[in-house]
Amino acid sequence: MLLCSRTSKGISLFSTCLALKRMLNLNAPVTKGSLNEPSWKILVYDRFGQDIISPLLSVRELRDLGVTLHLLLHTDREPIPDVPAVYFVLPSEENVQRICQDCQNQLYESYYLNFISAISRQRLEDLASVAISANAVSQVSKVFDQYLNFISLEDHFFIVRHQNRHEISYHAINRADIKDTEMDAIMDTIVNSLFSFMVTMGTVPIIRCPRGNAAEMVAEKLDKKLRENLRDARNSLFTSDSLQAGQISFQRPLLVILDRNIDMTTPFHHTWTYQALAHDLLDLNLNRVGIEEVLDAGNPATGQPPRIRKKTYDLAAKDRFWQAQKGNPFPEVAEAVQEELEAYRASEDEVKKLKAAMGLEGEDESAISMLSDNTAKLTSAVSSLPELLEKKRLIDLHTNVATALLEEIKARKLDMYFEMEEKLMSKQTQDRSILDVIQDPEAGKPEDKLRLFIILYICSVTMTDAEFDQYAMELQAAGCNLAPLKYIKQWKAFAKLSSPNQYGGGGTKTVSMFSKLMSTGSQFVMEGVKNFVVKKHNLPVTRVVDALMELKSDQETDEYRYFDPKLLRAVDSSSIPRSKTPFQEAIVFVVGGGNYIEYQNLMDYLKGKTTYGGASKRITYGCSELFNAEQFLKQLLQLGEHLH
Repeated sequence: MLLCSRTSKGISLFSTCLALKRMLNLNAPVTKGSLNEPSWKILVYDRFGQDIISPLLSVRELRDLGVTLHLLLHTDREPIPDVPAVYFVLPSEENVQRICQDCQNQLYESYYLNFISAISRQRLEDLASVAISANAVSQVSKVFDQYLNFISLEDHFFIVRHQNRHEISYHAINRADIKDTEMDAIMDTIVNSLFSFMVTMGTVPIIRCPRGNAAEMVAEKLDKKLRENLRDARNSLFTSDSLQAGQISFQRPLLVILDRNIDMTTPFHHTWTYQALAHDLLDLNLNRVGIEEVLDAGNPATGQPPRIRKKTYDLAAKDRFWQAQKGNPFPEVAEAVQEELEAYRASEDEVKKLKAAMGLEGEDESAISMLSDNTAKLTSAVSSLPELLEKKRLIDLHTNVATALLEEIKARKLDMYFEMEEKLMSKQTQDRSILDVIQDPEAGKPEDKLRLFIILYICSVTMTDAEFDQYAMELQAAGCNLAPLKYIKQWKAFAKLSSPNQYGGGGTKTVSMFSKLMSTGSQFVMEGVKNFVVKKHNLPVTRVVDALMELKSDQETDEYRYFDPKLLRAVDSSSIPRSKTPFQEAIVFVVGGGNYIEYQNLMDYLKGKTTYGGASKRITYGCSELFNAEQFLKQLLQLGEHLH
């Protein structure tokens, strides 16, 4: 029996995780019984499905849910005829054809087909006709539209996609030669993802956006898509809202859709917080960070290169240290790692005793940590050991990540760049001239100098062409490619910067380094690295969100368009009745790409903010893609090279 049903899920962002678990439980609710005795199955996904699952469910969690094998759709797969297969893929023509092929080849016992976004009627019919001709109708157990077409990186952070993100990048949207059809396709991809997010949240937001840019195009299309779905009462994905057409609820969330061009400075800023530093300096992707370890230095005399091994670590939601420290300044994190290390060393003797009691002195620690809960209950020794070894694993992980960050900070003088940029953005006086830094061969990489100058140029009101040319000449001499500057110069000429002081209120104060980190026993050699007290300030995105959430009158946001998809028909923004109560929850989405600096700034802004009922306000940050400064520079380089 071919059954197509469309599912809508819970309230928080991590309902994505619950939806995935339900899907892996063959679309039945997950209960204690189903976890104790899971039904064994195979998971087949495409690259997009893999990206959605991997930040949320570890291999061990998949195994606990009964997944014995997880395989990519477009690989050679052996037939396993007595096991059900759960598919999690985009409903593309290529994917549907491959699923049809699997049915014809009778690869599995039964097929649970879960599409990341809604499958078209035509492709569903193609699938049905192949199932009939292959005599496999009874094997296709269920077909679901899951509406999970976005990647949840954290409880309050999501991105549209990781695979093929160049197709919806800042470069793709801002190309001079982009055709209307290409722009439409990019906007549709983003809108489909936002629509999926709203279905998963189970809520219809009020939408606000600026006029005359890509954010407005996304807002218009999303408003239309939501309205059409609400109008079709029989198939509406928001029926749980029990809405009447035109009814306005003041507890609905606010969706603020912004364009990356609102703030081009923050993406280039050298940051000072743990998570944003890991993204800027290390290979942090989908909550996994890659660190290169030098195994041996090689031999320059014989031309033998150094042997390097790349190690990957998961920075997971269950890692308490990561959750507590990811938004903190780097020296605070280093101090916290040092404290954890000292506390563990104090309990190291206990670990040795436990290992000896269990006869596991020579065993690999990772093997011991995999002991299951049932085994752990056998003796108190066994229950203590995996816990202590897990603690040791996390300490080692963060020691390695923090050490790698510290090496980069010292080699590139990144504390100096951070301090200078903070002063530029808050209009403080510099201790050293920027030209002097650009000319200093010891001061970081060429890209660090280019990033510093871009921030200077955007924040400067009075820079003459002659001054610009002098800086450009020195940057070129320092090894910088000037193509990104060509684009930034053109962007600044056209951009309507709301005010040259849009970054005001920040700045830093240098304080002495934590004594724990300056002692001889410290794991981290912090000598020469500054410790800052960073003044709390709101970045442009946060300021816009604050004005819209709190209903403040603001010259910039007063002009923003207002959409209410629950109204029966679209009407002009100015005539829509509006809420007079501040919003308790907001979703902020940046078209053209976002970064961890803005996300952290929004989280810092929320601290101490409560609703009228005393609960904390909530903000979720989303973006079409997540890039660091180096990746964004490459996009601007491509745009600059195509300018005449």
